[in-house]
Order: sequence, then structure tokens, then C-alpha cells
Amino acid sequence: MLDTQLEQRSLGTQGLAVSAQGLGCMGMSEFYGAGDDAESIATIHRSLELGVNFLDTSDVYGPHTNEVLVGKAIADRRDRVVLATKFGIVRDPSNPQARGVNGKPEYVRAACDASLKRLGVEYIDLYYQHRVDLDVPIEETVGAMAELVKAGKVRYLGLSEAAAKTIERAHAVHPISAVQVEYSLWTRDPESNGMLDTCRRLGIGFVAYSPLGRGFLTGQIASPDDFDADDYRRHSPRFQGENFTRNLSLVDKVKALAANKGCTPGQLALAWVLAQGKDIVPIPGTKRRKYLEENIAALGVAFSAAELKDIDATFPPDAAVGMRYPEAMMKRVNV
Repeated sequence: MLDTQLEQRSLGTQGLAVSAQGLGCMGMSEFYGAGDDAESIATIHRSLELGVNFLDTSDVYGPHTNEVLVGKAIADRRDRVVLATKFGIVRDPSNPQARGVNGKPEYVRAACDASLKRLGVEYIDLYYQHRVDLDVPIEETVGAMAELVKAGKVRYLGLSEAAAKTIERAHAVHPISAVQVEYSLWTRDPESNGMLDTCRRLGIGFVAYSPLGRGFLTGQIASPDDFDADDYRRHSPRFQGENFTRNLSLVDKVKALAANKGCTPGQLALAWVLAQGKDIVPIPGTKRRKYLEENIAALGVAFSAAELKDIDATFPPDAAVGMRYPEAMMKRVNV
């Protein structure tokens, strides 16, 4: 089946173009409850049929198993995929919950070779540093990433959760095509911390992960008990105690806005991200075809200026309560 042609958006000014919405593959392997590899692969195939060609994974998801899964799914259709993966977050095999960050040049090279092998591909379209290593100058890390471009192993470079000044320094070493960061109705930090402004000034694309607020903005989560025992969200401050209750009231407002618009809450949340600029590409994650198709339909939801103003008034930038990560994880975010 030929792919459907969706709106394309440019990431950076180096030539990288992707579907206006991507597919986050992380939850297929970890963090959001049990996975189903067969359904996940079917979801990836369906995304390509519907024109969503931008797939996002990382070596840390699983760890490693998500890259293997994505590689298996695209093995016979590599030319139809814009493939993004990441390096930099290191997990301790003896303690899967422990995390470290490594941006040393030798690690960059080794991580890329390992990802290429797991994915079963000859090159990676977009290679991100997943988290900035505060102990290694960004110039050294990006210098090693630039060598991967010269070697033909990587086509374009990206950063994830990088501060505005870090983005500037990195871009001076080698053009950065995309910066990936959490961005949604309930996480609007990039609007005020200089990240979005810096990306636009430098001509860098902006990839929004968790555009559905880790599923919360879909309106389908009513209680922390809805999460599986191993679901990451049980440990996230925004999903705990009084924070959960207060944030749930915000979701009720999204439901009301969506009802007035004639779409689902998730579609409204995704359409809002899409409406923030043609340089922004959300990558909602799902492991089921049903939700993939619902998400893609958000591309057909358009807002008037008055509607956007109403959404902003109903759900202002500082509306959500609680840190977006547990404190230990927030310390690794370069802001």
C-alpha cells in the first residue's frame, strides 16, 4: 500500500523534512505498562500507511529492546521512514532504575555503532543527544556527532532537553536540525526559558515529546489506580496525591473545549501543539493502532485565533501542578 501524503514540516534548514506528526515508540517497550510486540509492529506499519513517517526511539528504551523492535518493523520498508534515535542516558544493568549521562566522544561513537546494529540500518536520519552531559563540554560531544555525519552513519543532528545557551554552543560546532523537549498544554516551559526562541532564531526545528501530557490530556485517566504496577507515571509528581486531583480538574476543561470543537480531548491537545508553529512536530506515543488513528486525525483540527485565545485562557502556561519528573531526574535536565 502506498503511503498517504500528510503535511510535511521542515526540521532545521539542512533539508530534513518529516510528516507534521511523528510516532513516539518508547511506550511499546517500557514505562507505560505491558507491551505487545505484534500490535506495536502493526501500529508502526499502519503509521507508515497513513503517512506518518517520522519514528522516534532511543537506545535507553528497554534498554535497547525498543530499537530492536523498531528495526524489525521497518526492515522491509526502510526507505519510507525518517528514523530518529538517541544516545546519552546510561542505565546500570544491575539497577535498571539508576541513570547516568555520558557525552564523551568515545561513547558517542560506540553508542551510534550499537544503535545501527540493533536497528539493522546503515544510517540514522536524526541522531539526538538524549541528555546533556554537564561534565563534558557540549563542543566535544557535538564534535564527535559531527564525525558520524561525515562518516555517513548519521544524516542530521539533534539535542534533547538542552538549555538555550547549550543549543547555541552546539549549533556553532555543527548545524543542529532539531531540539526535542517535552511540550504540551500542561508543559509550556520552552516558551519562557528561551529554548523555543533560540531554536527559531537559529532555524532549528522543534520536536515536542509527550504532547498528550503522558496520556493525561486524553481524558482517559481518572485515578492513579488506572496505571499498571510498573507504569512510570506512578512515580511522577504530577500524577501523585493532591497534584493528581488538581491536574485532573484541568483535564475536565480540555474535555469541555474538545466537546465544543467536536473532537476528542487528545485531538484538541495535539492540534494545539501543531498550531503553535510550522516548525513544531509533535511525536505522540502509542502502541495501539486505534489511538494512532485518533492522533493522526488531529491534523484535521484547525483553530481560529479566538479559539486559541480561549484555550490559552482556560489552560494558561502555569496551570499544571507538580514537577514533570521526579527530583533526581530533573537534575539531569539541562535548563
